[in-house]
Amino acid sequence: MGDIRQSLLPRDVLSAAKELLYHLDIYICNLVQSGRQPPQVDSKTLELVEEFILHSPKDRNTPARRMSALQELQLLEIMCSCFQEQSRDTVRQLMFSALFSLQGNQADESRMGLLGKLVSMAIAVGRVPILECAATWLQRTHRVYCVRLAQVLVDDYCSMVPGSVPTLQNIHSASPRFCCQFITAVTTLYDLTSEELTPPLELLHMIVSWIQDDPRLVLITFLNTPLSGSQPISSLDVTPLGGLVRWCIKAPLAYRRDKKPALTNGNTESELEVGPLFSTLHLSVLQVLMLLPNILNEKGLFGRLALLQMESLASLTSDLSRLLDQADKHTHKSSTDTHTLSQLALDRLAQALQVAMANGALLCSREDLRAICSRLPHNNLLQLVLSGPVMYYNNIHTPPLAFSPHAAHSPIASLPTHPAHTPHTPLASHPSSHPQYSAQPFMTGIPFPFRPSH
Repeated sequence: MGDIRQSLLPRDVLSAAKELLYHLDIYICNLVQSGRQPPQVDSKTLELVEEFILHSPKDRNTPARRMSALQELQLLEIMCSCFQEQSRDTVRQLMFSALFSLQGNQADESRMGLLGKLVSMAIAVGRVPILECAATWLQRTHRVYCVRLAQVLVDDYCSMVPGSVPTLQNIHSASPRFCCQFITAVTTLYDLTSEELTPPLELLHMIVSWIQDDPRLVLITFLNTPLSGSQPISSLDVTPLGGLVRWCIKAPLAYRRDKKPALTNGNTESELEVGPLFSTLHLSVLQVLMLLPNILNEKGLFGRLALLQMESLASLTSDLSRLLDQADKHTHKSSTDTHTLSQLALDRLAQALQVAMANGALLCSREDLRAICSRLPHNNLLQLVLSGPVMYYNNIHTPPLAFSPHAAHSPIASLPTHPAHTPHTPLASHPSSHPQYSAQPFMTGIPFPFRPSH
């Protein structure tokens, strides 16, 4: 396609962009029909995209071409029509990749700006093909950029335009794949470490209703991801389960920390609104975890594939320890209320750990759990979980698959059947950072007859 550059130069910016999209569609169709595997767009074509669609100058001496706001809107409408009219998904995915795959150059900022506007428009006008392509982009791109796209969409539909939340809510039925990836990106963005990183109430309502109506929604990316492929380094998690668990556990203390004005009954307005929502969300997450044994057994992966990673849980317990410490030092309510919220957070942690381990989402030893929970204050339910039985799996001799976005995966068929066993080294314990509470001990005498069987 490099030979069409001279014909594009005399055109105005919108006409040149439209003409290039037309030729790009034909070029990728021919590329797919040629049977070349894998089909790959050449570098000269990518340079044309950067020059005439993203308006990144070919050299420093050439002034950048600029579009007016009206021309940019017209370009977005043309792109929506282009993806909608193309019937082959392979062509659409390659075209989307040619336009928006990050190249590590100065044009990436223009890419992200145009991508945010295109996906936002696709949500508004119901362009499902673009949402499906965006779902794949979110699955393959560095999480930093995925979070940026999620922030643009949240700003557009939850902040800037009042009453537009129902439009965003429709993506659940329009494109479940995009909806799943959007939830993963949002839970990565809003980690409850500060008031600015606390999800807006409208967004929280929407996500809770999605998962309550369809618990399997959060597993769609996992169910459609081939395990023979590898996840790019630093991409989003394959499910939003880790982020949702973090939300439910940290919420009681995180909303207290944000120092909202207290009402006459001692409760803050935010706590009254979000408390039931996070309770509902916590129940839904536990229900999703209980769906996993059948799914993992069907794939032959029960006991081999962890959807919750120990690294993220260790980070969660560390954050929870800090929140507990802050609640003790800066409480604006009675110590009884603070203790109740602290125990609620610890109860949810214990429930999530036990249900995740019993259903194969978390693969670790009780020693590992005791190590990462050693700095937390005593909680009866958590004590029972930490003193529970060793988890047994039917295929214990099969090597585990750490299905993490930070590790490559080999095809299952190529794995050896009986590898040499490597002794496990438990994580080191940490001294308690809460001297006012008793440390979380390991009581060997507590009976715990329950042993899950699958």
